[in-house]
Amino acid sequence: MMQLIAPEYYGVFIHDLAEMHRLRYRVFKRRLDWNVEVSGDMEVDEFDVLRPVHLINRCAAGQIRGCVRLLPSTGPTMLRDTFPILLDGEPAPRSNRIWESSRFALDVPSDAPKAGGGLAAATYELFAGMIEFGLFTALTEIVTVTDARMERILRRAGWPLRRIGKAHALGNTTAVAGCLEVSTDALERVRKAGLISGPVLWAPVIRTAG
Repeated sequence: MMQLIAPEYYGVFIHDLAEMHRLRYRVFKRRLDWNVEVSGDMEVDEFDVLRPVHLINRCAAGQIRGCVRLLPSTGPTMLRDTFPILLDGEPAPRSNRIWESSRFALDVPSDAPKAGGGLAAATYELFAGMIEFGLFTALTEIVTVTDARMERILRRAGWPLRRIGKAHALGNTTAVAGCLEVSTDALERVRKAGLISGPVLWAPVIRTAG
């Protein structure tokens, strides 16, 4: 199941967000050994205080297995403010119809369900959730900074990255910046490859008394 947590619901889902930050710590600090900011057993950075939208993936038993962070490109972004070298002199995308994704993380057991191309079903659910969010928000693209491994996964999933510049070595990884198409065609490709029959994204509707 995919869950959208918008800033106005942070207080309601504070424990889920804490678990998401612990998942990011396990993936980015312990597994990948990236140079990231940590607080105890959580990975947190300066972009988390900008009130992003978070998409969270849960397994059938309810545990959080994946996440991705989304911020409008009209404000501070990782590409513009942290990794401008990846632009190769090109301007960073800035539009009300383009958001940036970052901190895509997945922590699933080896026996987790698989879909097309040998990829985890949760990978496709996260991709589909990103596109569904983009369509709902009337976006045309999602810009992202990722590594060469994820670029290959995106291609296998039917959602290829359109590079902005060439790949660069950053720390212990090879990074690249690019744009991902937000369209009904892109969503259909990802759903087909991931054996997804319909919408994946769920957002809370909380009613107040009165």
